[in-house]
Amino acid sequence: MTDDATPAPSPRGLDPVPGEWQRVSRKYLVVDLISTLFWGVVFTALSALPAVLLDWGVWWWVAPAVLAIITIVTLALVPRRVRAIGYRLRDDDLLFRTGIMFQRFVAVPFGRMQLVDITRGPIARAAGLAELKLVTASAASGVVIPGLPLEEAEWLRDHLVAVAETRRAGL
Repeated sequence: MTDDATPAPSPRGLDPVPGEWQRVSRKYLVVDLISTLFWGVVFTALSALPAVLLDWGVWWWVAPAVLAIITIVTLALVPRRVRAIGYRLRDDDLLFRTGIMFQRFVAVPFGRMQLVDITRGPIARAAGLAELKLVTASAASGVVIPGLPLEEAEWLRDHLVAVAETRRAGL
């Protein structure tokens, strides 16, 4: 593993699945902030177009104001949301967690993995990060681990594929 992916400590000992979690890179915080800010500005500007072009009154500015407030609140929550992302390699599966208020824990058994994919958007690519996608037969158990350093994502992909081949579940 790289220096960017550090183990996440258990917050106040309330971790329902104790053990050492691997966190995403600290650089992912910047990528997520830029992405959130970009889309917030785009949607706020688009919602302001009727108010600017048509000049039908003050009420047309309510939607852009609400979207601007939502964008600011979302930007304030991004650091905590990024810190909540983590994964663990266990003996028989990969465990993934995310969420602040509504936490999600997904265990993906090695033998059920059908596809392990790496994707990189332009901002993540500039930061040297990648996103690892695990696909199983169940649509509900698909997992996307964002913000991994490219070397770690490639190592994890190769490791998961190798382990999945040895534990392939028969159909």
